[in-house]
Formats: sequence, structure tokens, C-alpha cells
Amino acid sequence: MLTAPSVDLLRVSTVRIPEPGALLSLVPRSGALAWIQEGEGIVGWGEAARLEVTGPGRFAEAKSWWDTQVAATSVSDEVRLPGTGLVAFGSFAFDADTTTSVLIVPEVVVGHRDGTWWLTTVGVPMPPLGGGSEPTAPTDPRFTDGAVDSAAWGSIVAEAVRRIEGGEVGKVVLAREVEARNGEPWDIRWPLTRLADRYAGCWTFAVDGLIGATPEMLVRLRDGVATSRVLAGTLRRSGDANQDLLRSDDLSRSIKDVEEHGYGVRSVVESLSLHCTAIDVPASPFVLALPNLMHLASDVTGTVSDGATSLELVASLHPSAAVCGTPTSVAFDLITEIEGLSRGRYAGPVGWLDASGDGEWGIALRCGQVDPADPSLIRLYAGCGIVAGSEPERELAESNAKLLPMRDALTA
Repeated sequence: MLTAPSVDLLRVSTVRIPEPGALLSLVPRSGALAWIQEGEGIVGWGEAARLEVTGPGRFAEAKSWWDTQVAATSVSDEVRLPGTGLVAFGSFAFDADTTTSVLIVPEVVVGHRDGTWWLTTVGVPMPPLGGGSEPTAPTDPRFTDGAVDSAAWGSIVAEAVRRIEGGEVGKVVLAREVEARNGEPWDIRWPLTRLADRYAGCWTFAVDGLIGATPEMLVRLRDGVATSRVLAGTLRRSGDANQDLLRSDDLSRSIKDVEEHGYGVRSVVESLSLHCTAIDVPASPFVLALPNLMHLASDVTGTVSDGATSLELVASLHPSAAVCGTPTSVAFDLITEIEGLSRGRYAGPVGWLDASGDGEWGIALRCGQVDPADPSLIRLYAGCGIVAGSEPERELAESNAKLLPMRDALTA
């Protein structure tokens, strides 16, 4: 049984404000927190409270701490929209190794939703907004292979296919790592702004040095309804709209991609069924077109019947087949055996939650992690779903396409 964690006594105030400018233009260089889609969402800075946890009990420990923090907090909220009042940004490790997972309550939050702007302060005076410094452009960024080079990664894919065709596992998701080194410490506002502009339909995020733009919503919980967007099955865009229309039909009919997508949908449905009734699963996926890629996508919804919070739903959903494989436990063991890198918080849940337990949690994809010991180094990650018939050369090309958003965002 978990013991009651220690928390800070907080006073939270949320008020309406006039439009202060683009959300990312407001954040300082150090300690930026962000969750933005189509120009809406929340940004924050400062730390009024912080939790760090490791190990297999990280989600339960985080929920216990959050429940205690909510009970110890006084809130004045004149706006009452998702993201107002007491909120915490969070980022969780992919697995239960030594990587730290974190929840952060900012001192300042600025939000924008449906034409309404608000400012939340936690124990600090109302700050002036706007007039901050411009993001610093990269200086001579260099990209190199990380723990496993490209040739070796192809061999790892081939080994995974051998295991799949031998009946050991149905699908396994393998990740690659690329290092991006700058001539000085990275100013993460530069890539965040570029990602939010170029991939507006994705969720651009920043939590404790983890930054990216994910197209995949692990779970959104709002007013008792849980929604999860499943992506699996990928095709690179050609740059020609008519050609891409034809290629999207090919993607929808691809046996390999439809099979991979089906694994992901079933994984989410099984996890949501632990907490939800009336689960709605689309009869077939739609094609989600991003600037550089097309994905098969399905939005699965369910009505929460047991009072589960977004953190409890996250704990049940992670890791899904979309980032691990199936059967999950077998795929996870195979990843540990052959992948050759530590994912850290890549492919883990990232997002925010509020005092009611509602929130939005994406999967940390198309992302990079600033090295805490060397702020001039960011490790970039991309993964591919491997099934029977996967070809190492095509999977390498797909991983390179998935790395492009971050690589482009980190250049001047």
C-alpha cells in the first residue's frame, strides 16, 4: 500500500486575459513547458511543485501524489475550461528502468481554447506577458548515429522478422536513436516553434527537456469520455497531391499496414475495456495526412464506468501495440533483448492533467530529449512496427522519414 506522499500547500488563481500573442512566444528560454495543437493549448514555466518517480509503480505513485496535492491546494478559477485551475505537465519513462518520470506543476500557465485566453498563477504574483527574447537559432548542428548505427539496425530488424516468422511474436516495434549536437546549449524554443508551425495538427510538447510533435493521442479524458487515436501503418508522401491521393488508397489496402494497424486498435480496445463501457471502434481506419507522412488512423472512444482518472487510463494503455508490439509482454522482452538502446521517455506518455483527473496524454513520438548532463546534445528517436514480411531497407527509410520533423526543426 502506498504511503501518503508529501506535497506543497498551493494557492492557484486562474483569470481571463486579453490575447497576449502566440503561446510559444511567451515562454522563457529555460524550463519551458508546452502542449499545443492548432495554436491552442497551454504553456508554462517555473516549478511550484515537482514529483520524480522511477520503477514499475510510477503511474500509481504519480496518482497518489497528485490526489494528495489536489486535496492540499486552494483554487480560484473564473474560467473553468480544460487546462485551467491546478494542472501538471507530465512525462513518463517507456519502461520501468532507471529513467525518471516526472510531474511538474508550473508557477505560471497561459492557455488558449475556443477564443478564450487565461492566466494561471501558483503562489507567485501575476507576471507581465510578452516582450520575451527571440529563440536562438542553432549553430552548426551535427547529426550522427546513436547507440546503434544504420547498418546494425537493419540487422536487428532482420532478426525481429525471423522471430516473428518463427511464431515467437506477432509484431514488435523497434526504435532508432540519432544524436543532434549543437555548437552551444540548445534553445528548445527554436524547434518547438518550428514544429508547432509545420505540424499544427500534431500535439507539440515540451516537458523537462523532452520535446516533439506527436500525431498520436494515447488518451484524452474529458467529462467521462475517453478517446484514443491509434496510428499504425505508414507511407511517405510524394509531394504531389494527386499522387498522394492514389498512394493513400494503396496504404488503405496494404496487407502489411492494415495488419499492423489492427494490432494497435485491438491493444487499445482491450486496455480501455478495463475501465469503459460503450466502446466505439471505427469499422475501418482513415488516412491521416501529415506534411511528410501518411498514417492509417482510428479514433477509439469509450465511456468511463469506474471513475478512472486519465493517469489510471494511461497506466492501463501503456505500452500499446503501437509502440511495443503484440503480445505486449513478449514484444517488450524482445525489444529489451535486441534493440540495443535505452528509450528513456521516448514512446512513453506525455501530456497534462487537471484537478478533476481529466487530461490529455500523447505518446512521445517524433521527439528528442535534451541530455541533462550536456545541454548541447539532443537524442532523437523514431520507431517502426515490424511484422512478417517487413524489409530492413524499407523500415530504415521509414525511420528516416519519421526523424525528419525533428531534424528539420533543429536546423537554421
